[in-house]
Amino acid sequence: MNADLHCHSNVSDGLLPPREVARRAQAGGVMLWALTDHDEVAGQAEARSEAEALGMRYVCGVEISVTWASRTVHIVGLDIDPLCSVLTAGLYATRNGRAARAQAMSDALAEFGIEDAYAGALRYVSNPDLISRTHFARFLVEKGYAASTSDVFERYLGEGKPGYVPHRWATLENAVAWIQAAGGVAVIAHPGRYKFTPLEFDTLFGQFLDLGGKAIEVVTGSHAPDQFREYAEVARRFGFEASRGSDFHAPGEGRTELGMLPPLPSDLTPVWQRWL
Repeated sequence: MNADLHCHSNVSDGLLPPREVARRAQAGGVMLWALTDHDEVAGQAEARSEAEALGMRYVCGVEISVTWASRTVHIVGLDIDPLCSVLTAGLYATRNGRAARAQAMSDALAEFGIEDAYAGALRYVSNPDLISRTHFARFLVEKGYAASTSDVFERYLGEGKPGYVPHRWATLENAVAWIQAAGGVAVIAHPGRYKFTPLEFDTLFGQFLDLGGKAIEVVTGSHAPDQFREYAEVARRFGFEASRGSDFHAPGEGRTELGMLPPLPSDLTPVWQRWL
């Protein structure tokens, strides 16, 4: 099963509208697809309609920003009801504060000699409520401050860098509860991106299981190949189901295109067995 259950449109911090992301997924051979925009479900109807017109199976998704141990973790919700009032109210609350954070990031970059970053980032934003570091990264690449968006995060926007501004997101408990209220399955997104100690990781995974979380992303465009093996072992150890997704945002920005990842290890239980 070529499943891609993590990607983004211009409803959050992707570049393409949902229908165009659907077309790229289908062109990449995706058979089961989910659009998982950050803290927003406004693209779900368009994504589902286009996916089904193209012959793909579709599950509604979202990626919720969480603050855990004073750092940001992302929780994907799959097979959600995007009209669930508990979920939509929670996402609305989570989105609040992004504009203030973005202005603080712009001010911090100005002190570093990079002017007008807020206005520059806004040129890449379709939904101002969801302005993010990715939009700033595209502006900084445009202006020649870095060669790529990943380079921007390494030099300017990652934790401890000149333009980094922390934000208090939802709690882990919030995110899992909202996903469950919407009838969905909670998945820890790209665990290899988080800078936790082994003890912190074990605590995160244990809390997530206790709250009713079911899966982790194992094969993802945000993992290096050696991390596919590492998090396959985590899935085995904790009994997680496994998910797979490109984390696509825009052509040429990430490690891989939609549908182009290797398969999950055959001994893992794919999260999508629930919908087949």
